[in-house]
Amino acid sequence: MTRILVPLKILEGESISAGLTELLEPMNVTVLGYHVLPEQTPPDQARLQYEERATDALEDLATEFGAGEGTADYRLVFTHDRKQTFDRVAAKTASDVYAIPGATGPVERLLVALSGDVAVNRIVSFVAQLVGDREIDVTLFLATDEEGAGRELLETSAQVLSEDGIAVRTELAVGEPPLEALVAAAVDHDAIVMGERAPSLRTLVFGEEAERVATESVGPVLVVRRGEGHADRSAGGEES
Repeated sequence: MTRILVPLKILEGESISAGLTELLEPMNVTVLGYHVLPEQTPPDQARLQYEERATDALEDLATEFGAGEGTADYRLVFTHDRKQTFDRVAAKTASDVYAIPGATGPVERLLVALSGDVAVNRIVSFVAQLVGDREIDVTLFLATDEEGAGRELLETSAQVLSEDGIAVRTELAVGEPPLEALVAAAVDHDAIVMGERAPSLRTLVFGEEAERVATESVGPVLVVRRGEGHADRSAGGEES
């Protein structure tokens, strides 16, 4: 089962909506509580001051994601470089997907963008796992300059999901700026699945594309990583 990394600014009160918790229920989840320290503050000092409060919050969140059933754990990190922390923890936990939290109620409509540097079959496979037999309508979206090839890709991907009993529609944007087209397509959808567009998790998390999609869509964005060296493995324990 795919593992999803959910980074949160744990001491700043960043939280997770009930809709995202429900959406990720079939998945394995690692909640990454992190706090970025001033350069002059030693991590050990911050840990002595804040660990208990942060750990209490993380334990509650992990419980919501199913820690009691063994499908969720958490990591707590005090760091001077959140970018390196995200990459390191994603690699250590073998997280193939990460979530940018956003406010949402029950997820009834899911937008799946097939644009990006991630193989389409990885995205489609993840969506099939995520949706399962739940009544979630899926829109497959593609922005491209090649209309014929784009339609063929959408139809092939839609057929795979339809065979799993998932309700699918397709949307093709031809000759439009991909990011603007994706943001426009996100209207009336509760959450987004997309592939990362760069070789590094840190580039996407802190890049303009992910931030804009997450901000303008309001709801959660689930980002499927490129996948080199990331087999499906489970993770456990707490990160120092």
